[in-house]
Amino acid sequence: MSTAPTAQDAPLRHGVTVRHNFETAHRLPHLSGKCENLHGHSWWAEVSVAAPELSAGTVVEFGAFKSGLRAWIDANLDHGAMLGADDPLAKALPDLGSRVYRFGAADPAPAERFAAGLPYPTVEAVAELLGRVAADLLGSLDTAPGARLRSVHVQETHVNRAEWTG
Repeated sequence: MSTAPTAQDAPLRHGVTVRHNFETAHRLPHLSGKCENLHGHSWWAEVSVAAPELSAGTVVEFGAFKSGLRAWIDANLDHGAMLGADDPLAKALPDLGSRVYRFGAADPAPAERFAAGLPYPTVEAVAELLGRVAADLLGSLDTAPGARLRSVHVQETHVNRAEWTG
């Protein structure tokens, strides 16, 4: 007995990508080398959504998806620091008035729930974080049937880039 294929099973033939940049510091004290130091990057994120077929000519309405994703990044990551929740700077910097987004926090702020289980803000973890944010945003928008997150690429330097597929 076979079941009919669903939109989720169909090949993804159409896709859109939203790109955004942000300036954010991070620190990776669990790694040896220069990344143990607090340092910043000009990050670039590319988030791709795909669907088997179009609905009203679209995969997802670009404006709503783009503005929602950009607003979340700007409100939570841009011109701040991304730190592991156990990093001593994760307490010290907010006490000094700086914006900090904590990865892996046991007591996450609402926006930090997307970083659950991600202990440090590596470029790979930032790609997964933004994938989780984008997937949540897609759930609140009108999309073509079977539309889903295809991939997230995050570039932290001209030569370092990570990919996450959801």
